[in-house]
Amino acid sequence: MHRRTALSVSAALLAAAPLLAACGGQPHPGAAAVVGGERIEVSSLQAQVRDVRTAQEASPQAAQLIQATGDLSREKLNVMIFDRVVDKVAEDNGITATRGEIQQTRSDFAKQSGGEEQLAATLLQQQGVAPDQIDSVVRRTVLMNKIAEKLGIANTPEGQKKLLGIFTAASKELDIDVNPRFGAWDDTKIQLGTFTAPWLRQISQDPAAVETGA
Repeated sequence: MHRRTALSVSAALLAAAPLLAACGGQPHPGAAAVVGGERIEVSSLQAQVRDVRTAQEASPQAAQLIQATGDLSREKLNVMIFDRVVDKVAEDNGITATRGEIQQTRSDFAKQSGGEEQLAATLLQQQGVAPDQIDSVVRRTVLMNKIAEKLGIANTPEGQKKLLGIFTAASKELDIDVNPRFGAWDDTKIQLGTFTAPWLRQISQDPAAVETGA
């Protein structure tokens, strides 16, 4: 029960309407963003994008998948920053995700999806996740579940508001600065300001997708 609750709430955070904010921040050559003083290099972002494109090109639905993720760089950066906010909230609350927990959760997801191959195909289609990025998705899920459970967050408007407040505070503490070419980060919505993606809104529509979503 906690698993679905946590991811339903986190999906609400990610699927919020975009803020049309001005692009600000200080210049950081070679960095896509700086989060908590740590750089997310453009090269690291590009590597994630390449992995997804390679997987998409090998799919029978290649053209459709590529078209659906036209702004993939921004999609991936949005998730990379969000992961660091999740890490911050988890660390502040003494929460970790062990390798065993990640492996067990991934195994559960695979069983629900009809096997590892189907899980990989679903994540690639619905969320632009390459096979070698699945563990990151699972780790995020484990952390979100634990955060919701420890903080007693229910799948209610009040629970969503509470979680949003916690993540907003963590986001502000991280002093997130995004390279203007990718937009601006919105602390109050926990997302890249001018970015919105249909697949984020789809996460909460299906229990299996919720559990493997951001």
